[in-house]
Amino acid sequence: MSTASGTKVVVYVALGGNLLIAVSKFVAAAFSGSSAMLSEGVHSLVDTVNEVLLLYGLHRAKAPPDDAHPFGHGRELYFWSFIVALLVLALGAGVSFYEGVAHIRQPEAITNPAINYIVLAVSAVFEGTSWVIALREFRRHKGKLGYFEAFRQSKDPSTFTVLLEDSAALLGLLIAFVGVLSSQWFDEPRLDGLASIGIALVLTVSAILLARESKGLLLGEPAHPVVREAILAIAAADPGVRCANGVLTMQMGPNQVVAALSAEFEDALTTPQIEACIHRIEKGAKAAHAELLTLFVKPQTAEVWKARRNAIEQGNAPDIG
Repeated sequence: MSTASGTKVVVYVALGGNLLIAVSKFVAAAFSGSSAMLSEGVHSLVDTVNEVLLLYGLHRAKAPPDDAHPFGHGRELYFWSFIVALLVLALGAGVSFYEGVAHIRQPEAITNPAINYIVLAVSAVFEGTSWVIALREFRRHKGKLGYFEAFRQSKDPSTFTVLLEDSAALLGLLIAFVGVLSSQWFDEPRLDGLASIGIALVLTVSAILLARESKGLLLGEPAHPVVREAILAIAAADPGVRCANGVLTMQMGPNQVVAALSAEFEDALTTPQIEACIHRIEKGAKAAHAELLTLFVKPQTAEVWKARRNAIEQGNAPDIG
């Protein structure tokens, strides 16, 4: 299974599960009057919309380069991932918090609580299945990295978004169960509203994490260090290169990278020979990393490169040339 197809399977499974769960939760909330179940219904509905937006982002990210977007449309996925984070915060957390406060101010006893437990159990099965599939796909790409480090370094927001959503959903189901049970056990309807506020807090944390990572990808993050190291090694091994100074990379999409190489060439080389050298380096780099869209090569001495880099680090230079 390719990376793209694996990612789509994760999103499709989450989409189907969340749609069925949202309908069942709203039905349960209508019959029982549970604030927590209504909040969970909104939660699942928002997650359903989020999966649709992620699928649209994945589709748009595959669009080929054009005059207006010479490096492709890969960042479309990053944009829609950021919108997903906003929806989780504005709709999911906002509605859940409002519903919880309203239920605390005007408490209503839960009727037909059995339907809540049935729906929560079924939802846990669906969410758990989606979570396991998303976790397997995430683990397949994280390698030896820890989960949080892999989350921070991941360049494909669709997989970690679904995983984080499902994790928040499972935690939300647990909070809803505790809220419904305690409300019934202690005959205190306000506990159901308090559970709704707890769900809102879980969604808020999830939204903040998603927004933070999506913002970093949208503004521009470097590619994985192995890409830079591979380009440097290929350039240094070419007989026409005296010194491979450094490489700057930019992640343009989950599988799209643009890089700039600073290299000092042998003085005896003619312009055609330098062009041939650059062609060899670019061909080798793209063979090693298929995600590399374009490699810009700038002839530059090591001294100039170091001086420019030092100036940038000190905030005294606007460019990276």
